[in-house]
Amino acid sequence: MQVARSRWLRILTVAIALGTAWAVRGQFGHEHGAAWAGAIGVLTVLVLANRQDWWQRLPTIVALGAIGWGVGGMMSYGVVVGYGRGVDWVNVSYGLCMLFVIGGLYGFIGGGLAGLALDSTEENKPNWASLITQMVAGAYLIWGILIYQLEWFMTPPRSELWAACLGAALALGWYQYRSGYYRSFSTALYTALGAGFGFAFGNFLQVLGSASGIAFNWWNVMEYSLGFFGGLGMAYAVFAQDWPKSRLPDKIANTWGWLFLVAILPATNLIQQFNPEKFQAMAERFNVANPAMFATLEMGLAWGVSLLAGVLLTVLYWSKISARSDWKPQSVRCLLMVYLGWYICLSNLLTAAWWGLGSLRDGLYWLNWLAILLLARYAYSVKAKFQPSAVSSAKVMLLMITSVLLLLVLSWILINSHEGMSGSQIRFSLWK
Repeated sequence: MQVARSRWLRILTVAIALGTAWAVRGQFGHEHGAAWAGAIGVLTVLVLANRQDWWQRLPTIVALGAIGWGVGGMMSYGVVVGYGRGVDWVNVSYGLCMLFVIGGLYGFIGGGLAGLALDSTEENKPNWASLITQMVAGAYLIWGILIYQLEWFMTPPRSELWAACLGAALALGWYQYRSGYYRSFSTALYTALGAGFGFAFGNFLQVLGSASGIAFNWWNVMEYSLGFFGGLGMAYAVFAQDWPKSRLPDKIANTWGWLFLVAILPATNLIQQFNPEKFQAMAERFNVANPAMFATLEMGLAWGVSLLAGVLLTVLYWSKISARSDWKPQSVRCLLMVYLGWYICLSNLLTAAWWGLGSLRDGLYWLNWLAILLLARYAYSVKAKFQPSAVSSAKVMLLMITSVLLLLVLSWILINSHEGMSGSQIRFSLWK
């Protein structure tokens, strides 16, 4: 009983953390936003795993997981979401099932690369150069066959880079399987199941919420759902398996991983999303007296907060490394809370929430932040030694089939919940 409670408490914490980060990611978008959200999810897993060998490689593992989650950011899904807002069962079912595919690709690559980093030992180290080459080749090959040759378009006229992500995911999975990285392969599958179902179920919630007439950001609910269920699948796979002792930390890899997490990734998000024109337009929309000054202040605060957070995290991290001492649970929890808080803070600046111009969701992010802090602290108070449980590829495939059948039922519910709404899209014209 105590073991089960401790495990599920940790799984729930990861789910809330990645759900919150993915909802925040909606303000940033694209690969850079997805990578930061993915980093928070993987970091939460490491914090709650309570393993010194993983903590010693923390920057490397988190950076690889972040890159994996970020890859899916190239996929377009705006029109696919619109299919779920339709009024005929075929198009709505198609929309939910394709969101299952898109979310699954996010999760497979994100969970797969994080799992591969966890599965790395002194006796069996992944050949990262070879793997990346194979993933790039797989992406080009599958995209070329499905899109260029067969013209199997998921979301015309938008980008069809989902096919490239599918090729990369297939190459990653094949590499894991043939190289004996079965734990990381299972992690990729379970994360794909969670993220895929979460994305499709989130679209279901979004449509029902919009049809209800309740004023709320239901798109954000869909984003939260993807992260929550993706985190659920990733955390379950990690905490349910018996992992070997990790390889020794590599100083160069850790250094580059840390620079990526606290410098390159945040700077990319700042450069891509924070610009004077955006804030001046916001100021004019809200009738701010001096739009130029408002934009300058927002930009300065964003870069100032980022510099402060980056320095604080780096001082904490390098103080442990230079002292060559074991990490304490409270230290890694501090890393997580500052890193997540940094992301939320920048999101609040993007919406001008600090000036009272934001919305309810901006406050809800901080409530989630507090819940994560309390849950993570409580998880350590439940003393229990985990025992591995049954995690198999066959089991996750059965769950995927069950999930798709459930999505078909949810599609029927959706078409009976409204008589049409704005933003709906049609993929297949059944009656002409």
